[in-house]
Amino acid sequence: MGGKDAVLFPDNNASGETPISENGKTDPSRLRWDDVRVFLAIAHTGTLSGAAVRLGAGLATVSRQIERLESALGLTLFSRHQNGYRLTDDGAALLERAQALEHAAEVLSEGSAAQAGVAGRVRLATAETLANYVIIPALPRLAASYPDLTLEVVTDVQTVNLHRRDADLAVRLVKPTRGNVTIRRLGTIGFGLYGARTYMESRPQAAGDTRFEADRFITWCDTYGHLPAAQWVERVLRGRPPALATTTLSAQLSATVAGVGLGVLPHFIARRHDLACVQADLGIDREIWLAIHADLGHSRRIRVVAEFVTALIRESKTDLEIPPAPP
Repeated sequence: MGGKDAVLFPDNNASGETPISENGKTDPSRLRWDDVRVFLAIAHTGTLSGAAVRLGAGLATVSRQIERLESALGLTLFSRHQNGYRLTDDGAALLERAQALEHAAEVLSEGSAAQAGVAGRVRLATAETLANYVIIPALPRLAASYPDLTLEVVTDVQTVNLHRRDADLAVRLVKPTRGNVTIRRLGTIGFGLYGARTYMESRPQAAGDTRFEADRFITWCDTYGHLPAAQWVERVLRGRPPALATTTLSAQLSATVAGVGLGVLPHFIARRHDLACVQADLGIDREIWLAIHADLGHSRRIRVVAEFVTALIRESKTDLEIPPAPP
């Protein structure tokens, strides 16, 4: 069959049928662009339903189109599993070619819409805390300047891969060291140990005590044990169990506010909830990095979002980095 050398090109065939050559065999050089879009959507989301939502299409349509594409190529592009679709070796080999088509389509789209201004969708992956407290509250400013721009914010950063185009750009708390990306350092997030005023009133330790032997702690579940905050709490507990372990920082914040125990939180979030700072410098402050897929650096809409996020982080420098003043 066409194998890994099959070439993907958009086709103007409006009939919806798989292109057939004169000898009756499929012609992979004349595949329809819509089928390629479906392939990319499934590769990005991992499910038919996720691809359908992303494309605004019906589930049956998405299923029919990916089957048509596989038939046209004579390849199995995905292995079907109970929990979703995974790229086969042949599918992975075609991914870069399909992304090149998507990139070309974006260039054409932006060129034709240049006079109309910046428009389209941009996928931004970032930490939940930055999304909820810094980026999303400022989105009215972005919308006022670019009303035709749609921002898709992905906070499940554990599964985001810019090379697979799960997102167009990412704001990370770990410096990217691999992949075809350009990076920029934006700032720092400072972390401290915090407790609710009600918890502090009944806390047995004397001021300045850093052993925390009688304190209750809120931390991350074992799955996130690699995080600096989780490792700091583990060192302090020295084998004692925590009062609560969660999979999100928002849950830890809620627990800290409720007085469940002490939590390691970003200064700027703790400040907004009037939490008492027990220890301001834990030695686990995190740098903030902007990463953009290198092939997308030319895109007007992606540059707009990148500069918007960069300005927000830098405007918030003091709030993000500096602990609250002591009482």
